[in-house]
Amino acid sequence: MIAIQDRLFPHMRCFGCGPDNAEGLRLKSFPDGPRRAVAEFLPWPAHDNGLGYLNGGIIATVLDCHSAAAVMQHADEQGWGPLPGAALAYVTAGLDLSYRRPAPLHDPVSLVAEVQEASEDAITCAVRLEYDGKVRAEATALWKRWRAR
Repeated sequence: MIAIQDRLFPHMRCFGCGPDNAEGLRLKSFPDGPRRAVAEFLPWPAHDNGLGYLNGGIIATVLDCHSAAAVMQHADEQGWGPLPGAALAYVTAGLDLSYRRPAPLHDPVSLVAEVQEASEDAITCAVRLEYDGKVRAEATALWKRWRAR
């Protein structure tokens, strides 16, 4: 199965999910039913928070970028592609993030994103990072229609 990122924006250079950024995190997300996407992410030693756990900024990045995959997949299914002059159909307008417990640095973590509300103007997505059956971090991501100015 082809990753959402590779199918919908193969030339994107985003640090977290851009397939065209060899130095980025290279996140790959996959559809998992309607309005839902899943991914696995294996942190690198450089993602250390200084205490042997996954850095919070990296967590925020993968949650933002994984929510992007679910949002862009849903938008594509609805026919809500990029508007003239916009590189993407939607952009992050907000990320309300909560860290629940430390996330491991040396083991893969699971990411789950689910579109909660959607209109052509805005999409809200719940996204979480899990390890060992426990939520380590979760967020609500708000995505707004990108209107080139």
